[in-house]
Amino acid sequence: MTTLLDLYRTMVRIRAFEDAAEIASQGGVAAWGLDTSAKPALIRGPLHLSTGQEAVPAGVCAHLRAQDLLTSTHRGHGHTLAKGADVGRMMAELFGRATGSNKGKGGSMHIADFSVGMLGANGVVAAGLPIAVGAAHALKLKGDGHISVAFFGDGAINRGPFLEALNWAGVYHLPVLFVCEDNRISATTATAPMTAGEGVAARAQSLGIVATRVDGNDVEAVHHVAGELIAAIRQGSGPRLLHAVTDRHKGHVSVDPGTYRDPAEVAAALERDALKQTRARLDAAGFGSAADAIERDAQAEIAAALASAEAAPFPPSTDAYEDIADTGRGVWA
Repeated sequence: MTTLLDLYRTMVRIRAFEDAAEIASQGGVAAWGLDTSAKPALIRGPLHLSTGQEAVPAGVCAHLRAQDLLTSTHRGHGHTLAKGADVGRMMAELFGRATGSNKGKGGSMHIADFSVGMLGANGVVAAGLPIAVGAAHALKLKGDGHISVAFFGDGAINRGPFLEALNWAGVYHLPVLFVCEDNRISATTATAPMTAGEGVAARAQSLGIVATRVDGNDVEAVHHVAGELIAAIRQGSGPRLLHAVTDRHKGHVSVDPGTYRDPAEVAAALERDALKQTRARLDAAGFGSAADAIERDAQAEIAAALASAEAAPFPPSTDAYEDIADTGRGVWA
């Protein structure tokens, strides 16, 4: 049960982070102990939540080493946390503060932490795929046994970078795991009617890449299958694809009520909730007290991160001209 408790801890931390970020983007986090009366939203701009999908990053990233590399999507908080990023620095980044992991200039959709191998979330659908493949090519040339992982959604399979990335990875036999988080909805539209053929696994297999489907709400199943695929990649198998069928509980962004979705489907998704399933297994095995402690610790950790983020300074305006490409002196004079 030690492994399941560790996986549950990761999922609970992600859920607590997402819940707090959602409230902060809507105008306040009073429930977390901050006085937000008469204050605007503490998180500005689009905020795409991964609520409901926690089992996928938890199960996959449990097998990754610090030197392994990862790319994410616009819905990337869970991936970043599961890879080992600091919660406080992440929250400060969402708040746009100088103490954030990207000095407050990346925000939610472009959060990254190279110190743990997280190469970045990406506001462009499917854009993380070729980055992960490029990283995998570099890792292969270095020959140090590390791998890269590309998380992407089902909507990404209908964009050009998906085909280009899988083709390049297959041609050069690269150490990369492609992870499709298939929540069956692309922004506000069901994915199936927009997707020809048999979907992501069939497309991967057409390029000679082994694809494995798993219940993305069963963290133990994800952990088991991901472990096998990652072990094979480390042993030189070349690229592999994990097709994890999961659920997105929220709307496209944090202020989207998702009224375009079938209420019955949403209710069914909530019943399949990975946290609910995992908690039930822990309770049945007599680990309810340990699960309670994990939940309390996560709440306390996120409360501290929120307080620290709100107290942190905004970056000075001069920082706008740092960490950017040099296009020549005098251009911004």
